[in-house]
Amino acid sequence: MEIEETPLKDCFLVSFPHHADARGSFVRSFDRAAFARLGWNTPVDHTAEAFNLSRLTLRGMHCQTAPIADVKLVRCTSGAAFDVVVDLRRGSPSYKRWFGTILKAEDRHKALFVPEGFAHGYLTLLDNTTLSYHLFAPYHAELQCGFRFDDPDIGIEWPESPIMIGERDKGLPFFSKIDFNFEINAA
Repeated sequence: MEIEETPLKDCFLVSFPHHADARGSFVRSFDRAAFARLGWNTPVDHTAEAFNLSRLTLRGMHCQTAPIADVKLVRCTSGAAFDVVVDLRRGSPSYKRWFGTILKAEDRHKALFVPEGFAHGYLTLLDNTTLSYHLFAPYHAELQCGFRFDDPDIGIEWPESPIMIGERDKGLPFFSKIDFNFEINAA
């Protein structure tokens, strides 16, 4: 497993070893022991997939707050997406900064590790795009929150303007209207 730092503290791009031959390829998309060696105590609670029918579909910016904040490992299994995270942890050197990367099916052995205290969202770049998630905390609807994808206070530079946005995401508040109550982990 290869780990690549991003400009945001504690957020990483992860590449898993993959094997290919004439039949296709095989990749281990999660390795608990390898993550534990990095100090990431992340037992998977559940997995999920988000299928997006149309290009330029936007989902985000979402997170789950304390006391059961979420941690995610996100990879693309079909199509392509511009995947974005924002550090919400007060006291972090990357607080309120964003990082975006393109995840695509051709690189399905690569994933984005989204730590606790980060918001996550994406814009599909192709029709029929699927993102696969390993989620490390149980889902709690009452702890879900987020902010607008086009919040000028954060300034995410999306590669194109979204065409499809869900009603929930259209109605999210601006960043300044929310107290996410995340602090950076001193460990």
